[in-house]
Formats: sequence, C-alpha cells, structure tokens
Amino acid sequence: MTRLGMAPYETPKAYLDAQLTYERPATGETPFRALRVLKSVYSGSAYYAAVELYDESGARLYVTAIICLVRWNPKAADGHIFGYKDMDEDMGPCEAACPRSVLELLTSSTHPHALDWRRRCYRMLELTERTIAHGDLIRFPEPMQFTDGSRHADFKVRREGRKLTLTLPDGRGRFKISRLLERRFEIIRQPKVARTFFPAA
Repeated sequence: MTRLGMAPYETPKAYLDAQLTYERPATGETPFRALRVLKSVYSGSAYYAAVELYDESGARLYVTAIICLVRWNPKAADGHIFGYKDMDEDMGPCEAACPRSVLELLTSSTHPHALDWRRRCYRMLELTERTIAHGDLIRFPEPMQFTDGSRHADFKVRREGRKLTLTLPDGRGRFKISRLLERRFEIIRQPKVARTFFPAA
C-alpha cells in the first residue's frame, strides 16, 4: 500500500497495532468479536504481537500470537511502500524469532501447531540470549566455508565495545558470520589464570 493507504499511521508497527485493535458487535449469526494488542515488537522484516481476545463484558478469553511478515520500503519508486502477510500461531509460522516479552503474555494452548511454534521460539531464544565474552573460543559443529575458500570451525571472540569480531584461535584473520547468535555453536571459556603474589621479604 501507499503512504496514503497507511494514513494516519506512519510506521508498520503503528498500522498493525491499529489493525489488531477493534470491537465488532454481534450481528445476526455473527458473534461479538474483539481484539487488543497487549505487546508488539517490530524487527524490520517481521512483526510479533500478543493479542488478547475478550468478550462483550471486557473479560479475557485468551491471548494468542499474531505474526506478520513485513515489507517496508519508504523510498519505493512506485509509492507502494508497505505490505504485510498476517498469520496466527495456530498456523505454525516458519518465523520463530518472537521476543520473550511477547511469548510470556500468551495464555496456554493445546493447538499442536501453536505448541510447536512456541517450542521453536524458545529454542531460538536459548541461542540468541547467549552471552559471548571477549576471549571466548566458539566451535561450530561443522567447519564453515568462506569466500576465500578457507574452512574453519573454531574462532576466537574479540569484543570492542558493542562490536564483535571473530578471528582464528591464534588471532589471525577477521571473519564475519551472518546471524551469528542464531547459529548453533559451543562456547569454550578460556581459563582465567590467577596472578601470583609473593610477600615482601
């Protein structure tokens, strides 16, 4: 859609939050339906929301996850800057990088696709929430091949502020691995050598 089509919302998150917040009164055989967003996070390519369904009295029925694939290009030449595809967790989305702050708001579910999606999300969190310290050695299950033709499985971590650089264990080279924290690897802590102090004579 164009920016005019998004109006009055300026961002994908604001637009999607509004789309998932509504009340539809009962009409004929169609029952009352209402949603409100409790928490949403937009990452740039995906939107995750904990959405509460409630009844006419405002009482909670349950909280489920809504996931949207987002295409956002504010400089699109044809003016069509925004598009999205929405699905709920019962559809078993492939995208499983839902933040913990959204997952922890969901009520219990028995739907097999939703349960599988939640398990995949928590497995991803186990990977991305790992802390890698300066000097750690990380080891991948299989060697990775780089553009220069070399293959390596072991790397040493160098941290300079927020910047993380990988080298070979002996300090040679500089390597970049995309989506590093989403990959499976073993962290090998380097032993700390205690300084020895000798008493003064």
